[in-house]
Amino acid sequence: MTSPIVAADGLPTPRRYWAMVSIGLGITLAVLDGAIANVALPSIAQDMQASAAASIWIVNAYQIAIVVALLPLASVGEIVGYRRVSQVGLAVFTLASIACALSDSILTLSLARVLQGFGAAGIMSVNGALVRFTYPQRLLGRAVGINAVIVSMAAAAGPTIASAILSVGEWRWLFSLNIPLGVLAVSMAGFTLPHNPLQKRRLNIVGALLSAAAFGFLITGMQALAHGEASIVGFGLTGLGLAAGVLLVRHEKPSKTPLIPLDLLARPMFALSVATSIISFTAQMMAFVALPFFLQGSLGLSAVQTGLLMTPWPLGTMFAAPIAGALSDRYSAGVLGAVGLTLFACGLMALSLLNAEASHFDIVWRMALCGVGFGFFQSPNNRAMLSEAPRERAGAAGGALGTARVLGQSMGAVVVAFLLATAPQTGVGHGFQIAAVAALFGAVMSGSRIRRRPAEPEKEIEAV
Repeated sequence: MTSPIVAADGLPTPRRYWAMVSIGLGITLAVLDGAIANVALPSIAQDMQASAAASIWIVNAYQIAIVVALLPLASVGEIVGYRRVSQVGLAVFTLASIACALSDSILTLSLARVLQGFGAAGIMSVNGALVRFTYPQRLLGRAVGINAVIVSMAAAAGPTIASAILSVGEWRWLFSLNIPLGVLAVSMAGFTLPHNPLQKRRLNIVGALLSAAAFGFLITGMQALAHGEASIVGFGLTGLGLAAGVLLVRHEKPSKTPLIPLDLLARPMFALSVATSIISFTAQMMAFVALPFFLQGSLGLSAVQTGLLMTPWPLGTMFAAPIAGALSDRYSAGVLGAVGLTLFACGLMALSLLNAEASHFDIVWRMALCGVGFGFFQSPNNRAMLSEAPRERAGAAGGALGTARVLGQSMGAVVVAFLLATAPQTGVGHGFQIAAVAALFGAVMSGSRIRRRPAEPEKEIEAV
């Protein structure tokens, strides 16, 4: 049987567009499901006669499963193929959605969400790598921008879709919606997604277990602290995660293709992009967590008004991401990222200056500024991470991209939880200010990456 040819400079049209539709459908399912579950928690808790604290595990189980599996599955993609990992991830996600819809207790639903999280990790871990092998190098920024728009649209639409479904049906329909879409996504992936050169090596089982322990304990510990649980438990789990992380680095250091991308982190451009991503998502999550408390607690707005007034943020990201992505094919990601994070910081600082007399317009333009700034940073930064890694390490780069996002979001939630616990009256305002300082620090880091345009794409390679 002849090995498939891997186009070094992307897929030809129109297959390129079909592949992007398939990639977009998969990442939409993964992101949308994370967004709609939050809205359904009260309904699920009431239907299953469970406490609010117990129902939170429906969300936590999904997030923890994703972060535990991201890097190992990215490594698997380099060995067996990114399209295969994506297909299996979509299939697992779809089957788990059936299990979620049929669950009859918080325990069975949480277990089904763990399985669903593993499926979502399969989709997310190779998302960036598939984008890189779909579009030519000269258009990679544009492709990353399109991908960012899809993610933003899914995140923005999640609460609205969930509210609409819950208004006419029960929460089980939220998971049932995934089934036909998942079947369609699996079918499309089989004939649209690109092939990639395969690496002749075995999966690093010990590294995968240490990675799962490091990120699993770390994220669980940080979430425990963020949700106000016993400090000794939160700090203990976080400590175990850090210890496992040290062991992971020692174990992976001698490897030429480490599961945790130490080889890529040795590249200054890649390391700075990862660090900037963590900082930016920390600032973003600090604002996202603090905003509902501020809008409802300080300004006295309803939950519906809060949702509507927060919508300009993802809309701003949707507007800016493709523009910045296209520009990143011509201009330095360092410059574009610095501009974006500076705008983001200005929006965050402007939010901290709101008072009880603020009009809806005062809130809307600040939200939009934050979204535009973040979108202007995100696409060039993601492109820089993907293009800096060698093509055979595209999976590791994509895994690092997703891991940086989850780590940043978890740290942002912990910081806001600490501020609200220590200063209930002023903590929210301080949260915006600290987030603004973090964004400015990220802008400085982004500016330090200024360099010439990336080299021309490689020649065509044949898959192993």
